[in-house]
Amino acid sequence: MTSREDAPAIDKMEAKLSKASRALNASPIQEISHLAQRCGAINLAEGFPDFPAPPHVKHAAVAAIAADLNQYRHVQGICDLLAVKMKQNHVLDFDPLTDFVICCGQSEAFAATILATIDQGDEVLIFDPAYETYESCIILAGGIPVYVPLDPPYWTLNVDKFMRSFTGRTKAVVLNRSFYSPHNPTGKVFSKEELEVIAAACCQMDCLAITDESTLPIPFLLWCLQILQLGGFYDGYCWRIGWACAPTAIASAIRNIHIKVTDSAPAPFQEAALAALQSPPEYFSSLKADYVAKRNFLIKMLSEVGFQVHNKPQGSVFIFAELPKTCLLSDVSELSPATFPFIDFVKELIEKAGVAAVPGRGFFHGDCNDQTQQSRYVRFAFCKSNDTLSAADQKMRSCVGK
Repeated sequence: MTSREDAPAIDKMEAKLSKASRALNASPIQEISHLAQRCGAINLAEGFPDFPAPPHVKHAAVAAIAADLNQYRHVQGICDLLAVKMKQNHVLDFDPLTDFVICCGQSEAFAATILATIDQGDEVLIFDPAYETYESCIILAGGIPVYVPLDPPYWTLNVDKFMRSFTGRTKAVVLNRSFYSPHNPTGKVFSKEELEVIAAACCQMDCLAITDESTLPIPFLLWCLQILQLGGFYDGYCWRIGWACAPTAIASAIRNIHIKVTDSAPAPFQEAALAALQSPPEYFSSLKADYVAKRNFLIKMLSEVGFQVHNKPQGSVFIFAELPKTCLLSDVSELSPATFPFIDFVKELIEKAGVAAVPGRGFFHGDCNDQTQQSRYVRFAFCKSNDTLSAADQKMRSCVGK
């Protein structure tokens, strides 16, 4: 416990912090996960699987460790295979020797991409609600996040709001784009018509489009970041392997930043990522069917206990559900002055039902969305074992008496 005598020293140390670091807040998702762990609650907050990784992927990692592939390393086979898939799936030609950068997961690849393209004062458009990493990386690069609200309950693109968001300082647009890599937290997949509007605007305004894009034609699977007309990266499981793809000049800049920050992604896990990419089609078909079943199970449970699921996720591992209409709880309470606002419902869900979810309010930004409406959403992850989902189902029903 800190004494009063220590306070001046702490204030002095905080004064040494950079403006960028002071602009960042604690992650609501991480804080809720820690609370769930302390309370012994089932964690449907974070989107990590709690079931085993595929045997062939684990075997590849173990074999690499046994072969002492544990030094700084670049597995060119990943880039070779990605170049083939980019050609097959997107009709895009990239040089596997120069246009791909293997990074330490989605977060580092996104950060390196932003640092390679965004200067002080550049504005970056983000569709709201939005994943928290986007804003943080833009702020660290000195950029200015500008939020474009999607229209609920189906989170459709409002073309007028989107076009009015562009200024002479707009440098890039960030979105979860494709038919295979949906929007976080809503699970929305942008329609072809919406994508055509975004692409045309980026061309007209001479802006980059940085998008989450899966290089495999399988919903409910793996994350990838693509810079539209420039390239993209891919991240699978929680093994912290991702990559960026771009024309040589931009890929080189991303690579330089990656090397200065982390130097190399873990060598054994690169081998595991290669094995995952080489999985037979039957594996992906089975995985897709399993995730569809998990999604449908959780939607059914949430609907039966009173939640409104307007937008059935077409991908991703999240359900963005609206609180029951009879729920009058607000989002104004706090765990402590040092933390962030929690939605009362999420607190009660953890403490009374033993199930953790993420308050949707943390995904909204600024005053661009209706404040009351923002407080009505909760995000649940369904990338969990059937046993975990069944246990959460029992706890939720017991808590609400259904």
